[in-house]
Amino acid sequence: MLRFICFGSGSSGNCYLLQTDTDALLIDVGVGLRGLKKACREYGFNLASVHHVLVTHDHADHIKSVGSFSKDYQCPVYATSEVHKGILRNYCVAQKVPSELVHILEKDTTISVGDFQVTPFAVPHDSSDNVGYFVEASGTNFCLITDAGEVTDQMKGYIQRARHLVIEANHDTEMVLSGPYPPFLKSRILSGTGHLSNLSCAQAVVDNMSDFLEHIWLCHLSEENNHPELARKTVETVLRSHGVIPGVDVQLEVLKRTVPTGPFDLSD
Repeated sequence: MLRFICFGSGSSGNCYLLQTDTDALLIDVGVGLRGLKKACREYGFNLASVHHVLVTHDHADHIKSVGSFSKDYQCPVYATSEVHKGILRNYCVAQKVPSELVHILEKDTTISVGDFQVTPFAVPHDSSDNVGYFVEASGTNFCLITDAGEVTDQMKGYIQRARHLVIEANHDTEMVLSGPYPPFLKSRILSGTGHLSNLSCAQAVVDNMSDFLEHIWLCHLSEENNHPELARKTVETVLRSHGVIPGVDVQLEVLKRTVPTGPFDLSD
């Protein structure tokens, strides 16, 4: 069994759970611990079952509670060296990860983490460092790509291998350009180290999806520059234009920004 739950996806906080029959990990802990504990109780899930934390990058909406979680549950935290340094520098992280629980990941190197085979890969973003994760467990795989300014050839390779894909659809470009953000922030969002637009996300998926891709979840939607139905419709339109029918050929869903989405059974 492999199960997936999203506890939040967006600038208010990001946190994703993968669970097997005997193990569990979190990717990012950018949500408040009180809310995370409450959500887990409602799911009947014990947070003490989480034995590993993976971190994508060092922006506050991905790491706000990682130190507190690590300390409270004596849980090791895996990230690249630069991300760990960024966590130490980030004033939004009041409780830092205890030094004995810091584990360094190398990009493009697969490691065994309990029941999971984990491969981090580079994702361009304006943080100290940023990685996506390709996770294999229970006879299937799961790929997460978030906070990506553009889609690199390496990222395309992981999309091509994915059976279950979480990928950023952050904004609608026209909404950004016509919106109230100052010019510097618009430039940041639209840059190659910013965030993926709905259309860029859709093109990356349709150009690289395999016949065995089963599920696509759109993540990290902007509250100001996007809307769940707009993101879903944009991706669906591109997929249909290439003969891929959501709901028939692949499942397409949008992860909620501030409340849990799931659980999803990813098992064969």
